Amino acid sequence: MRLDIDGRNCELESGRSILDAVKKEGLDSIMLSDRPLAAQIGGEVFNLRFTPKKDTQIHLLRYGEDMGRRVYERTLQFLFILAMRKEFPRARVCVRYSLGPGLFITVDGMEEPFNEEAALKVETEMRRLVRLKLPLERRRISIKEALSFYEQDGQVDKAKLLKWRRFSYFDVYQIDGYMDYFYGEMAPDTSYADVFRVKYVHDGAVVLLMPRNDAPDVPSDYVNLPKLHAVFHQSDEWGKLMECATVNDLNTHIQNGTIRELVRINEALHDRGYADIADKIVQKGAKAVLVAGPSSSGKTTSAHRISTQLRLQGCHPVMLSLDDYYIDRDKIERDENGEIDLENINTLDIQRFGSDLAALIRGEKVEVPRFDFTTGKRAPEGRILQLHDDEPVIIEGIHGLNPMLLSPEVDESKIFRVYVSALTTLNLDDHNRIRTTDIRILRRLVRDYMTRNASMEHTLGMWASVRRGEEKWIFPYQENADALFNTTLLYEVSVLKKYVYPLLEEVPPESKYYAMARDIVKFLNYILDADIEDEIPPTSILREFIGGNTYYR
Repeated sequence: MRLDIDGRNCELESGRSILDAVKKEGLDSIMLSDRPLAAQIGGEVFNLRFTPKKDTQIHLLRYGEDMGRRVYERTLQFLFILAMRKEFPRARVCVRYSLGPGLFITVDGMEEPFNEEAALKVETEMRRLVRLKLPLERRRISIKEALSFYEQDGQVDKAKLLKWRRFSYFDVYQIDGYMDYFYGEMAPDTSYADVFRVKYVHDGAVVLLMPRNDAPDVPSDYVNLPKLHAVFHQSDEWGKLMECATVNDLNTHIQNGTIRELVRINEALHDRGYADIADKIVQKGAKAVLVAGPSSSGKTTSAHRISTQLRLQGCHPVMLSLDDYYIDRDKIERDENGEIDLENINTLDIQRFGSDLAALIRGEKVEVPRFDFTTGKRAPEGRILQLHDDEPVIIEGIHGLNPMLLSPEVDESKIFRVYVSALTTLNLDDHNRIRTTDIRILRRLVRDYMTRNASMEHTLGMWASVRRGEEKWIFPYQENADALFNTTLLYEVSVLKKYVYPLLEEVPPESKYYAMARDIVKFLNYILDADIEDEIPPTSILREFIGGNTYYR
């Protein structure tokens, strides 16, 4: 059998695995930065133990690629949970959300509170398991067998989730009789997950630190993100209030008809959140409100809803977009591929913006520019703007928190920064979270299809560039915000699913974006559709993506 592995021809005996070919060709490495973690054939991702049946082209996935990082994260989670079971068999482990360069995990159900000493014990056991090179064996079992195992094992959360599964089988990985699955492929054995740290933080919680993106052979340093953690905690509390912490809870609301009440409560909580932000703006006496966040976080609707709440305080806000400060497209330097990186802050005329903002805060009359997206150039004439005492300006754009945006002449005491993002805390089960990035790409898939008739592959193809821009230009500054707001609606995934699920299923296996599409489809398979559009307010964040948002009329 002939394989093409990243452009290298390899002869492989029938019945041998991709891992055999990797070792035969000397492509394996003890360094994570170079080590293959999984294989991509066409658009599908396979474990390295997969045995090809015919001549084929193979791309090896390493940590430097998003799909490679996902394989590593799943393997590391399995390793952590296995170590916890060996050291503290009665503990309940719940993987909550991504927090900076790691996963925030809570541990409870123990006789003694989980503490720093216990965390060190788990890390030591993880490193022992790494040295043992225990194979991660994948097998397919029936749903009945899976349900029986998880019910007997006390994993009620996973058993409840599996009852919503549409298929009669369930794929698992196992070591020493323990079975688990993280909705995607894992590395061949425990030795692959050797770069990590377990950082105890507080109240029985740890952060499982991943390798650094820029230097995968080194574990990330712990970064204290109190504001981001606080908004996640608030969202957890909202989930408890709405009795909706997992997909099983959401499906139950849909099935028994209480989903409409959940919509009303969730939207009311958003109203209260925006009102709280408006109160803080007024208390500070801010003249400029900068609203920032990553792609599909709901920045535009958030800016308008903050404006509405400020009107209740007697203010008359003026809206402004950072997009109008774009430099003419033909004047922007292109990258090595000849492309324009629109996520880069240097695509904005930051000098002009800083000067205009300082003048506006001083009460001076300013002609702010207007960018013409049809020509890719600044329009000949802008609009005249002057702020009066009751007129704060609300400025929306992805770079709103970047210090480069403000010139020294801007009065910082008059600035209020808001960071918004879709920080979902809805879990599939205790060990499987729904990624915030997956909610945002789901929103963008719907919006791009609805407003631009963009195919799933077109939007998926843009996502890697968008994510690189966020990592560089947005996430490093989120703690600069005076207020952080989670725009996720717990019910939204049950609405968004209807718009794109059939389209995602049509992405062919040979597409390079098939694996991305399947990752989304895998968690959507557990979620019921909700026909509740008539219940969703016209000013809802969700309306920015499914249509019907009255702010745009």
